[in-house]
Amino acid sequence: MKKYIHLLVLSVILSLMLASLPFFDSCEELCDDVLRIHILANSDSAADQSLKLGVRDRVVGACARYYDGCTDKEQAIAITRDHLREIEEVAADEIRSRGFTYPVRAELDEMYFDTRYYERFTMPAGTYDALRLTIGAGRGHNWWCVMYPSLCVGAACDSELHDRLDRGEYRVVTSDKLDFRFKLVEWFQQLKGDRDK
Repeated sequence: MKKYIHLLVLSVILSLMLASLPFFDSCEELCDDVLRIHILANSDSAADQSLKLGVRDRVVGACARYYDGCTDKEQAIAITRDHLREIEEVAADEIRSRGFTYPVRAELDEMYFDTRYYERFTMPAGTYDALRLTIGAGRGHNWWCVMYPSLCVGAACDSELHDRLDRGEYRVVTSDKLDFRFKLVEWFQQLKGDRDK
């Protein structure tokens, strides 16, 4: 009897995974089509966390101007690479204007992100290209979102999401936050070893 229960459970898991393959494919495509942003605060003090958010606002605003007319992620990465020093200077200016002397480093990196739930959309777990900003020691809580397409600015709305993402990607990011498939994606990423990148 125990053997049949195990087979039944295994069959259910395999069925769920097979039914989720289109969802998995769309998650992989999303990883290939977006540029994330990751900002590490100097520490977890209230002042450093507030500073991180100020840097976020300045950098996201500056990059939105850089990406005006941008048509794909590769172009966004090239633009970001060309403006890395300017992005660093925008962040450094915000840090100085708030009375801090922390250094800041901007770099392009490929990194793993857990599933992240935002107010209007969800980004599945996976390895993404990212603009990474490290403030000071970079030992505080971090903040991350999507730089391109610019989904983290207040002006982004459902119609913009729909216009910038293909149908499968749009379904992924607008899926219910309780969708079990996000957990399956995280589990699959762990099996692939992507979390360790």
